[in-house]
Amino acid sequence: MSDLLVAKGLTKQYGNKIALNDFDLNIPQGSVYGLLGPNGAGKTTFLRIINQITAPDKGSVTIAGKKLDKSVIPMVGYMPEERGLYNNMKIGEQALYFAKLKGLSSVEAKKKTEYWFEKLGISEWWNKKLTELSKGMGQKVQFVITVLHEPELLIFDEPFSGFDPVNAQIIANEILELRDKGTTIIFSTHRMESVEEMCDHIALVNLSNKVLDGEINQIKNQFKSGKYFVEIENVSKENWMNFQSMNEVEKLSENEHSIKFNIAQNELNPNDLLRKIAELGHISQYKEAIPSMNEIFLQSVKNNSNF
Repeated sequence: MSDLLVAKGLTKQYGNKIALNDFDLNIPQGSVYGLLGPNGAGKTTFLRIINQITAPDKGSVTIAGKKLDKSVIPMVGYMPEERGLYNNMKIGEQALYFAKLKGLSSVEAKKKTEYWFEKLGISEWWNKKLTELSKGMGQKVQFVITVLHEPELLIFDEPFSGFDPVNAQIIANEILELRDKGTTIIFSTHRMESVEEMCDHIALVNLSNKVLDGEINQIKNQFKSGKYFVEIENVSKENWMNFQSMNEVEKLSENEHSIKFNIAQNELNPNDLLRKIAELGHISQYKEAIPSMNEIFLQSVKNNSNF
């Protein structure tokens, strides 16, 4: 898979604050790439550079092999966290206006706007003004405006903010469908469940530096602790106490019917460990304890923030 976007050595400083420090990133074509990090980490600066809102002090960015200039603008669609629609302009007119700014003819703009409005069930909003819509409805319009010129690179900054679960899933499905058609997507969010669900690759940025990047499964494997998650039923208290005293066990929960815990593999292979646990009672779950993206995020930020 080739890289659609390549950033090399990006450095940006505002006064005494370094916003990005020698930042490298390769984003594969046709992927959903999660850009993660706490507030002030440097994510927004990176996105502003890609959109040519600001320029780096050092370094370069190419999109499909082209350096950033005016010719690249139609290749990018950007949906910022802070929406940029006009309050007193009709929704349909706004969509047509922004489509033309991205290089579409009047005929193309109308055809594609009508297609997306119908697809998302918002055709009846054509003559409404933004002030007549809820925040979630406005976000649907912003989504359409971002994607309708069919850019090669789409950038979504917290795209689900303000959506109810049903509409968040609708937009998530649309984003994944665009990926499947070959669009490359940068997805900046604090919602780790969205990262787990949607992203193929991630990069974690903290204190202006890239902390880690790669495919999600590879990153999860890097953070594995060698522990296994177990849920077991019908365990006697005496057997459980003896088992704990002889093994490295992290109990997660316990009730009168079952116990959930993590156990370190140590010198035993998974099959031997499973046989040993089976002596306790009925095993209802047994799987490797792979960390969630939220756990990886918190651990990585902590390790790279000196607290």
